[in-house]
Amino acid sequence: MENDILIINSTILPLAPDMPELIRQGYVAVKDGIIAALGSMADLADAAGAEKIIDGSGRLVMPGLVNTHTHAPMILFRGMADDLPLMTWLHEHIFPAEAKSVNPEMVYWCAKLAAAEMILSGTTTVADGYFLENSVAQAFIEAGIRSVAAQGVIDFPAPGVPDPKRNVAAAAEFIEDWQSRSPLLNPAVFCHSPYTCSPETLQNAKAMARRKNAQLFIHLAETRAEVEQVREQHGTTPVRLLDEIGVLDKDTVCVHCVWLEQEEIEVLARTGTRVSTCPQSNMKLASGIAPLKEMLAAGITVGLGTDGCASNNRLDLFFEMDFCAKIHKVKDLDPTALSAATVLHMATLGGAGVLGLENAVGSLSPGKQADIILLDIIQPHLQPFYNPGLLVYGASGADVTTAIIGGKLVMQDRKILPFDVNETMIEVRKMAESL
Repeated sequence: MENDILIINSTILPLAPDMPELIRQGYVAVKDGIIAALGSMADLADAAGAEKIIDGSGRLVMPGLVNTHTHAPMILFRGMADDLPLMTWLHEHIFPAEAKSVNPEMVYWCAKLAAAEMILSGTTTVADGYFLENSVAQAFIEAGIRSVAAQGVIDFPAPGVPDPKRNVAAAAEFIEDWQSRSPLLNPAVFCHSPYTCSPETLQNAKAMARRKNAQLFIHLAETRAEVEQVREQHGTTPVRLLDEIGVLDKDTVCVHCVWLEQEEIEVLARTGTRVSTCPQSNMKLASGIAPLKEMLAAGITVGLGTDGCASNNRLDLFFEMDFCAKIHKVKDLDPTALSAATVLHMATLGGAGVLGLENAVGSLSPGKQADIILLDIIQPHLQPFYNPGLLVYGASGADVTTAIIGGKLVMQDRKILPFDVNETMIEVRKMAESL
C-alpha cells in the first residue's frame, strides 16, 4: 500500500517513550493522516513509495509543537501597549482597544495571521481563548492548524455577547456548533478569570463543559494583585475558591499559576488539574515566575503557552522554551533546576497532555496523528548537533522549513500552502491603521 507522504534520509526525534532518542538516518511514512511507520532507512523496504516523497537530508524531523494558551486575535495589539503593569495594560489600553476594534472580521483575519506565525515557527496544535470564537475556529480550520478553540466567558458585555446573562449559553452554543465539524478542532469554554467571572458563572460554565465533555480554561493566580483581590472578595485564594466550588478536575486548564502556595500546588495535583505556563508573558508584565519545578514535582501535567501577542509580542514556542528553561535556573540559582529535556517535553507531549490530546499528538509513533515538523539543522548555530537540548537553547522558529498537520502538507520550504499570507497581512494592517 503506497503512502501519502514519505520522509526519507532525515534525523528523527520521536520524543516517544517507546522509541530511541534519535534515529540518525531515518524515515517517516504517513498514510490517511496517520503515522504509518518510522524507523531506520536500513529497514525501509526498497519498494516503499508515496504520492509525496520529501528528502529530509540535513533535516530534523520531530513532533509539531503544542501551544497550550494564546489569544490569537490579539495579534492586532502587538506592540501597541508595551512596558506596562497588567491592570494598567488591560484597563487603560487593551480593553478600550478591544471595545473599538473587535468584530467577526477582525477576529477572523487576526486569527489567520496568528495561525501563519505559529505554523511558520513549528506549532501544529494551539489552544485559543477569545470572544467571537466562531471566527477563530473558521480561520484555524482554513489555515490547517489543529486547535482547541474556547469561547470566552466574562461577567460584562462582550463582543458577540452583549448580555452577560447569556455568557455561558453562548459558549454552550459554540461548543454544540463545532463539536463534530472538523477533526482538527475541539471546542471548549474559556472563563477569563476569578475576578471577571463570579463563582456562579464559573460553576455554571463548568457544569455545562462537563455535560458536553469539553475543557474549561481560566487565567488563575497570574498576579499578586489578583490573589489579593480574590481574597478580599471571597475570603480565600483563587485556587482554593475554584476547588471549593468544584471547578477543578482533569478537564480544567489553569493558565499562569504564578502565585501559588505549596498547599495550592497539592490541590491542583490532587484534582488532576492541568496547567499552562506562559513565562515570557509573565516576565514582560512583571507578574512573577511560576513555581514550575514544584508543580512538576507534584505530578501536575504542565504545558507551555505563549499567551497573546499583546503580552508577548511573538508566538514562537522555540523562544518560549529557551526563556522557560533559563528563567527557572536564575530563579533557583541552580543550572539543573529545569532541564532542556523537561522543557521540550512540555512543548510537545506534555502540552498535548494538557489539552487531552496525548494519545493523538505530541510524539512520533505509529498510529498517532501525523503532526510533524522539519527543521534545517545544517546551519552554523545548530552544528554540531550532539543532542536535542540544542533545540531548546539554540533553535528558533525560523529554522522550521516544513509542517505537516493531520497528514496534510501545510508548509513547505517556509511557504504556507492553504492560504495567502500576504493577503492576510494586508487585511490586518488595514485594521491596525484604523485602530
